[in-house]
Amino acid sequence: MSRIFNFSAGPATLPEAVLKQVQEDLLNWKGAGMGVMEMSHRDKEFMSIAQQAEKDLREVMGVPANYKVLFMQGGATAQFGIVPQNLLRGKTAADFVLTGDWGKKAIKEITKYGKGNVVATAEAEKFTHIPDVASWKLDPNAAYVHITTNETIHGVQFRDIPETNGVPLVADISSDFACRPMDLSKFGLVYGGAQKNIGPAGLTIVIVRDDLIGNVLPGTFGIHDYKQVADNESMLNTPATFSWYVCGLVFQWMKSEGGLAKIGERNERKAKALYDYIDSQDFYKNPVAKKDRSIMNVPFTLANPDVNDAEFLKGAKAAGLSGLKGHRAVGGMRASIYNAMPEAGVAALIDYMKEFARSKA
Repeated sequence: MSRIFNFSAGPATLPEAVLKQVQEDLLNWKGAGMGVMEMSHRDKEFMSIAQQAEKDLREVMGVPANYKVLFMQGGATAQFGIVPQNLLRGKTAADFVLTGDWGKKAIKEITKYGKGNVVATAEAEKFTHIPDVASWKLDPNAAYVHITTNETIHGVQFRDIPETNGVPLVADISSDFACRPMDLSKFGLVYGGAQKNIGPAGLTIVIVRDDLIGNVLPGTFGIHDYKQVADNESMLNTPATFSWYVCGLVFQWMKSEGGLAKIGERNERKAKALYDYIDSQDFYKNPVAKKDRSIMNVPFTLANPDVNDAEFLKGAKAAGLSGLKGHRAVGGMRASIYNAMPEAGVAALIDYMKEFARSKA
């Protein structure tokens, strides 16, 4: 069977070149006589993989020298609690801008350690836009300001990095990780699970400024202490070695594709093509304010969804288009068009959408 176009929100599609390299290496990585899954994380073979992956990530994302790169586990969900354990640093509250369900989950976790101040939210408008920065009620004494750069469920994305006036900006970047150039020096910390845009599930990457680590809350597990993780080169415990290795291959693929500038341009083209079609007719609709639309996750609804949704999904699957069912929280459809989704996949989706709409005219 030929490969389908996978529009799943995550675990998501990976570059075919990476999958072929994994296949080639699976039984015998570079003559080692074993695959990466079997290697000790302390052996020189895996250490070389880990070091190269960090080097390539730093290069492709432009990570400043005064930031640590940590390879952790537990996904962004674990970081919702780990971030306040590390970044409250004697303060009792942090500010949160809520643009969707993942931001709501993050603020729920901080309540175990301090207070989460909601300084702006678009919940009343069903998270269909980013609250105007001028309306944010930021506390200059907050430990940090937390945003979710891309809300996977609602299809809302920060297109610009907000100014927080010296308070560290913290961001969950799971679903737009390395989708375009990003000035990391404007953040105190970013974190994200790998399974949407940079690799398989199992690995969580944290990029944190040096001055923000080393002052954790009492009772914090060592494995959650960013300084201990950094001091042990992300090997305080046995890391997710195979995921780390695959992510390293993805970083190399990104470099071969021209880096984030070229990848970002392609992502913009894919998203524009899909949004332009949705906006050109009345059968499909996207509810998100145009200025805040995500280039990674495109939700859309169909006319008369009670009748059409199941049939649309059945036909899509038959056409080799998978993972289009929207999140249960919002319904409808969602096309996740991460870095590894080729422009041909978006074109195939648009062709199918056109044909389905014609069949219902």
